[in-house]
Amino acid sequence: MMPIKPGPRLGATLCALALGLLVSACEELQLPTRPPDALPSASDLVLFKSAKLCELKAAFLQTHQGLPLKREAWGSGEEVRIPGAKSESGAEESFFFDEDGRLVGAVFVFPSGRGLKSYPVLQQTLAALKPTLEFYMTLAQVPSRGNLDSSALYRTGDEKTTAQYVTVGPLDSAQVLLASMSIDPYAMLLSPYRKEFLARIARGQRDLKGAEDKEPFLSLQQFARGETAQLSLAYCGARDHKIAAEAYGKAIASGFTNKVQLAEAHHKLGLAFRGQGNLERARDEILKSLAIHANRPDVLNNLGDVYRDLGDKKKSFEAFEKAVTLMPNYPIARFNIAEAYLKDNPKLALSEFETYLALAEGVPEEHDRIVRAKKRVAELTRR
Repeated sequence: MMPIKPGPRLGATLCALALGLLVSACEELQLPTRPPDALPSASDLVLFKSAKLCELKAAFLQTHQGLPLKREAWGSGEEVRIPGAKSESGAEESFFFDEDGRLVGAVFVFPSGRGLKSYPVLQQTLAALKPTLEFYMTLAQVPSRGNLDSSALYRTGDEKTTAQYVTVGPLDSAQVLLASMSIDPYAMLLSPYRKEFLARIARGQRDLKGAEDKEPFLSLQQFARGETAQLSLAYCGARDHKIAAEAYGKAIASGFTNKVQLAEAHHKLGLAFRGQGNLERARDEILKSLAIHANRPDVLNNLGDVYRDLGDKKKSFEAFEKAVTLMPNYPIARFNIAEAYLKDNPKLALSEFETYLALAEGVPEEHDRIVRAKKRVAELTRR
């Protein structure tokens, strides 16, 4: 699954272990995104010391020169590994760079476990979280009270970054086995529950379970690269619509078997073209998205924006109107409908602005539009 918009967290899934397997999960993990409300994320287990997310690979290599680095391809990017005996954290460290040379995340492996009791702040944080996934795991090299221990994946972070931890055993005596830190678009690709990362603490184990991609890795990686360049949070500096367009285009060329994901890639490519001022290509890509996955209010609203930019008021209004019909409580589309009514039907415009204000109340992202809508209401009321 590609990264999705903030929504409800998935409930924990508890799966039984088949005899002789290290890990057994009922189904492939599909990571939820963090909900908009803040989650506890404090930690006294310091993973990043001389490195930082988004730094350039050249700077990272300069800082870590002299260490026995192992470099290998990671899709279109590169993974740089540091053995535990030489790393700053004491873990087997892997740092992941995208094809633009930006550090987008890191995975830390503790083959013998790292006792959570030594990190009371992190222990308290995990105790306050609901596990994203629960499963069973046993490892000969990790202290355990039995042959079979309950393990868990925890996920938290801040506005732009995601921290994930895999633990084994009850929290009061748990061991941290793996941890990862990444910018949000790469959270799924760098989940410590992925099969290739679990294999690093289960060397030689057969029938190892763990999350695996249902789509081509390059497609997912390029989509994450596009999100990093385009989204308003500006994960690694200012937005770059050129890189975003290139990345989404590569994701589409690599292929998606899931039509919803393919449609979203065309949608995002359209937004990248709009950001570059290429309105005809933006329109064409968004129409491709709707041809694959019709009746999406957010895509229709963005199509309306593009038609408005092209000067086609009729098609713009039709797109906004359809978005509102499909989702009456969609604030942005309501605002756009109100703006469209403003010149020719002030009465309806006033009604739509008032509806928008009721829907957008308390939504921080709508602050600027709320200010504009209140100004419009005041002007229309005085007429």
